[in-house]
Parts: sequence; C-alpha cells; structure tokens
Amino acid sequence: MKVARVQTRQVTVTLDKPIGSALGEIRSFGCVLVFVHDDGGGVGENLVFTLNDRRTGVLRQMVDELADVLVGHDAGHIAAFWSRAWKDTNFLGQKGLPIMGISALDGALWDLLGKTAGLPLYRLLGGARQRVMAYHSGGLWLSRTEKELVEEAEAFVDAGFKAVKMRLGSADPAVDVARVRAVRKAIGPGIRLMADANQGLSESQAIRLGRALEAFDLTWFEEPLPAWDVEGLARVAAALDTPIASGETEYTRYGFRRMLELRTADILMPDLQRVGGVSEFMRVGHMAESFDIPISSHLFPETSIQLLGALSNASYLEYMPWFSVLYREKLEFEDGDALVPERPGFGFTFDTDYIDRLGR
Repeated sequence: MKVARVQTRQVTVTLDKPIGSALGEIRSFGCVLVFVHDDGGGVGENLVFTLNDRRTGVLRQMVDELADVLVGHDAGHIAAFWSRAWKDTNFLGQKGLPIMGISALDGALWDLLGKTAGLPLYRLLGGARQRVMAYHSGGLWLSRTEKELVEEAEAFVDAGFKAVKMRLGSADPAVDVARVRAVRKAIGPGIRLMADANQGLSESQAIRLGRALEAFDLTWFEEPLPAWDVEGLARVAAALDTPIASGETEYTRYGFRRMLELRTADILMPDLQRVGGVSEFMRVGHMAESFDIPISSHLFPETSIQLLGALSNASYLEYMPWFSVLYREKLEFEDGDALVPERPGFGFTFDTDYIDRLGR
C-alpha cells in the first residue's frame, strides 16, 4: 500500500478551569489531528498539540509541509520515511517544530500499520506486558490551595490510582515542603508520590529542595532544572537520594544518548511529540534498557500505552486525560494499572462527531 494523502484538522480543547505550574497558566490546547490515508482505504490517526492554542497553525503547516516526503511512498516503510524526513529538515534544525512534524506523521503511519495487520502496536513492536502502572497527573497543580491538593489527592486514590503526581515551584521552598507533607499525610505511605518542578529551579535550589523532600519518600523528583542544563541536572542527580526523572523536553535519540552518557536522570521520560514519534520512542527505550534505566511516558496516555507495553523497562504511564475527550474509546484501568488495548494500531480512534462540534 502507498500513502495516498495526508489530511489535518485543527481544533481547540479548552479546560473547564485554568491550571497553574512553574511554566505558567494553561487554559487550552491547540490540537492538530493527523490522518494518513493509504490507497487501499486505510487510515492512520495521530495528534500533536500546542499549549494555549499558541502557534498551532505553524505546527499544522509543518505537518502539512512534510507530506511531500510521504505521499506516494510505501506506507509500511516507516523507517524510510523517518530517514527522508530527517534529511529533509536538516536545514531547519532537528529539534522543535521539524521533529514534532515528523512525530505526527510517524505515529499515524504506525497506527495505519497496526490496523492493516490487525494487531495492536505493542504486539507488532515485540510485546512485553499487557498492563502498566499508571499515575494520575491530571491534578495537584501549583495553583491549587493546600486544602484542594489534599482533597484531589484523596479523590485520585479513591478512584483506584496507586500513584499520583503533584507540582512544585512556590516562591518560598518551605511552602513546597509543606504542600508535599500535606499530600503525603493524606494519601499515606502506601501510595507512590511524584513531584514535578517543571524546570523552575536553579541547581543549588534543586539540591536544597530535593534534600528537604527526601523525608517524604518521593518516587521521583521531576525536571528540577531547565531542559538544556543536562550537566547541571547530572550534578543534582548525583547529590540526591531521590531518583530524578527527566526527558520530556528532549529531542530524538541523540539528545537522550547525551542524557544517558552523563547519567542525568534515573528515569527517562520521552514525549511522543518531541522525541520523534513511535520510531524514536522505541529507539530511546531500547537504548535506555542497555543502561538499565527505566522509561516512563509523558502525556498522550492513549498512544503511549502501546509503546510502554512493548518495552521491558517501562515503569509508569502518565495519565493526563487532556485529550481523552477526542477519542471514541476510553483507557481502561484495573487495580491501579492501565490495560494495554488489544484493538489494532493505537487502539483509539477520533470521535469525529464530537470533533465536528468543536468547530474549525
């Protein structure tokens, strides 16, 4: 089968209530929905997004522009597409928008391949597990009061989650410590707790805060430093007993190779949109396995679950249900684990009726 055409749609998903982190306020998402059609009637789907619907049109154009290195080629030759696209974007640079555009099409191609084969991606990619522990990441924001944090954390545990993540970044680090203490007390010692600083600290601040938080048995301390400071983050990781998780803002296997060489993080968190799609996510996952480093996903739970199901070093699925409303199918959970769908491809398809009501 050859790729006949690429179609994109742009929609805005608006949150019921704005949320706050060290990165700023988030109110909405500009989503670019991607459909890759083959000449036999098959369709592969994927999505990429922007925060607060900023520059969504630029991201969509990047995807549309890359269609010229895909249309007319064998839909199953995904590695060949990735190689052509990598070479094609060299002049523009191989981070940022060019990689996001590649990711969008790469993921749709893998979804199409799974549908054509009648198999879920995790089985096509080797198959390692049928369930992955999930942590709820859709709350416990910096904008919540301490009372709201406690109530939300308790609600997540009552819903069956055995791991939750909260955000750090208060102007006074003592406030962060107090908020972590309150959440830990509310959920008890048996629930795993992660804390994310969203790149908001300096090296010395991260070490001091990290040491103050070690009493609360964090599963990990996430992204304490700006993404570009991999050397500084390596020093933070060496100074703390708490594991460091990072990588959501890193691009391709080359960026992650540098992180592994420096021992920047104890858990790598490739993001499907930034890493380079399914193809690069799996390359990073296997490369991390050779260093005995676990992998956790970042965002995109409906699509990331298939890749974690194919990796023996997968640890956690981040459950962030920002885009769940766009799909017909819903992610299923059991005893704190997310279940890998056995449906073909990613196992999730866009709810076009709902999307039509969003406009554009």
